[in-house]
Amino acid sequence: MPAGQGFPLGAVCPVATLVPAVSVSVLSGLLASAPVVGVSGSRAPSPASASVCRWAVRQLAPSSSVVVGCAAGIDGVVRALRPSASVVRASAFGSGPGALAARSTAVVRAVAVGGPTALWLAFPSSPCPAGVVPSRQSSACFSGSGSGTWASLALAVGLGVPALAFLPPGVSAPAAWPLAAVPGCAGPRGSWVRFRPAVVQSALAF
Repeated sequence: MPAGQGFPLGAVCPVATLVPAVSVSVLSGLLASAPVVGVSGSRAPSPASASVCRWAVRQLAPSSSVVVGCAAGIDGVVRALRPSASVVRASAFGSGPGALAARSTAVVRAVAVGGPTALWLAFPSSPCPAGVVPSRQSSACFSGSGSGTWASLALAVGLGVPALAFLPPGVSAPAAWPLAAVPGCAGPRGSWVRFRPAVVQSALAF
């Protein structure tokens, strides 16, 4: 399916097997309307998460600016589907865990400058580590928890970037985070949650 086109009515969206067509249409529209999109996710995603990531990236408008990291897994899925994506490489920041955190921080901040119409997409494969909470300070988010996906999402939310996250079975949104379920977008393969900053509540209402 060409990028930017909504999921066909009546087709089975990989988000879940029981998602109403209207929910898929609204989700597709949100993805297609974002001019700047950042993506982060597990280096070893489940087949379902990888499939949903492919679906989501295909909904993005051809003109959208996509920013992603250099890791394997979800990053690799995005790079394969969007060769024009801006790729931030850890090697530009040296080596070791600090370089990985600096790379992920750079990806989030590149998206954050897009303002309230930007969008962050996250595809974690495991629950959020204890102690990781949204913050505007990268040092607070990337504190050695071992999950760059949740740390990146924490920074994006802390900076006020609208966000969507696909959570596989067994993974739920942290209670202390301002994430809410996307109505109608949950099923046996996983569910979508969202972050909607107050300044863009009307733009993201669904």
